[in-house]
Amino acid sequence: MPNGEDPHYHFSEQVGHLLRRAYQRHMAIFQQQIPDSQLTAAQFVVLCAVRDNGSCSLSTIVGASAIDQATVRGIVERLKARKLLSVSHDPLDRRKVLVALTPEGQELVVRMVPFAEQITEATFGSLNPAERVALLFLLRKIGGFDEAASVALEEGGSR
Repeated sequence: MPNGEDPHYHFSEQVGHLLRRAYQRHMAIFQQQIPDSQLTAAQFVVLCAVRDNGSCSLSTIVGASAIDQATVRGIVERLKARKLLSVSHDPLDRRKVLVALTPEGQELVVRMVPFAEQITEATFGSLNPAERVALLFLLRKIGGFDEAASVALEEGGSR
């Protein structure tokens, strides 16, 4: 094989490439369909994580959203500037920052959820119900979620 080429290796068939393409498609659908042009998918995820956890720390948001700490800090600052989040110090530990939805943030999440559901539907495209279940199962498995953790998260038991 000249130049170390493997005739059987095609990057376009590799899992990382296919995941990236699917993610890019989902992000394009999000930007096309979300009515708030200033809201990114990552910002929406952070808002939902705060909604689901109540007033919480940055590390709780990081864990819930799977977005790194530095990025979450920047997102929180941008959402705070839009008055969608409030930031305060934990009265028991002044070093700890607590993030909460403002009434405006709560209202935005409520308004955006139906659009997020439509975006998910558009991302699924023509997949039939069995393919949708299989895709979500495999993505959770690849993402390192075991079945017990998935069930606990769906039931709201583990935060």
